Amino acid sequence: MAPRILITGASGFIGGRVAAAATAAEAGPVRLLVRGPLAPAKYTGPKYTGPKYTGPEGAGPADAGPEGAPAAETVPGDLRDPDSLRRACEGADVLIHCASAIGGDEETARAVNDEGTRALVDAAVRAGVTRIVALSTASVHGRGPFRAAAPGTLPIAPVSAASRTRAAGERHVMEAGGTVLRPHLVYGAGDRQFVPGMVRLLGALPRPLDGGASLHSLTEVGALARVLLAAALSPDTQAGPYHVDHPDPVSAGELLAVGEELLAHRAGPRRGPALDVTAARALLAAHPFAVHHLGMLAVDHWFSDDRPWKELGCDPGPGFAEGIAGHLEWYRSALGPARTAAPGTS
Repeated sequence: MAPRILITGASGFIGGRVAAAATAAEAGPVRLLVRGPLAPAKYTGPKYTGPKYTGPEGAGPADAGPEGAPAAETVPGDLRDPDSLRRACEGADVLIHCASAIGGDEETARAVNDEGTRALVDAAVRAGVTRIVALSTASVHGRGPFRAAAPGTLPIAPVSAASRTRAAGERHVMEAGGTVLRPHLVYGAGDRQFVPGMVRLLGALPRPLDGGASLHSLTEVGALARVLLAAALSPDTQAGPYHVDHPDPVSAGELLAVGEELLAHRAGPRRGPALDVTAARALLAAHPFAVHHLGMLAVDHWFSDDRPWKELGCDPGPGFAEGIAGHLEWYRSALGPARTAAPGTS
């Protein structure tokens, strides 16, 4: 039989892509745990050609699902409601956990990311789920610098409420023999954090920013969704953590050039000598959000792990310059209307 796949966080930026990819792949019946009205992302990436589910060790290969598989089933639930988690897990074979609380207060983060994940894992284990894959973040390692950091070489050293509680949630998954995926920066249509935050940082400065020579790991959201699905279906998936990032790191200069392009679309091009990080930090002293983003850009955050691409048979897709190009129109729309010239000017 094909696996019955339960996905949490399917109304979110990444979880929505995973839900759409799982449905498009016809990998098996898909169930989505949702808190409210759901409009899952339409899958527009390449056809999924990754591993098929083979069930527990020793089981024979499973059917990948019938032609014209039905749309995903949705079930109401909340990570803070253990009864709803038990109902959602009933009959599931595979769990892909993408739900998390990123903003808000520490109490909410703990209730969702730590205690909620523990309750979900407990429910999945009791229901007989055979594979648990959870989306986490490289920020559980702290703020760097990290340069070509290999798997298993970094301590867990989170500094924010979100990353502390997500690190706690990871432990529940791994104690149950599950797999954790830790991307660093994720971009693409639907991103409300990374690229918009970079544009906000630049908009708080009077001139362009010279971010230095730091290198950063990025993943396009569609590629990350494919890895999450492959990790849930492949017999080669290992228990424990993976870093999931495009093999080629991206320089701060490349990132900032995209940020300046998007800022110019909204507010017009800027001129003048670029500010270095020290000068920018002094100017941003009253803007904690911008100071945080500046600190991240100023030092290396480069993680090296080729297992998602080699062992799980996934394609990382094009590099950043080509990958971001397909999403720029969405970012322009999301960031606001284009600047228009005043009458009589050009």
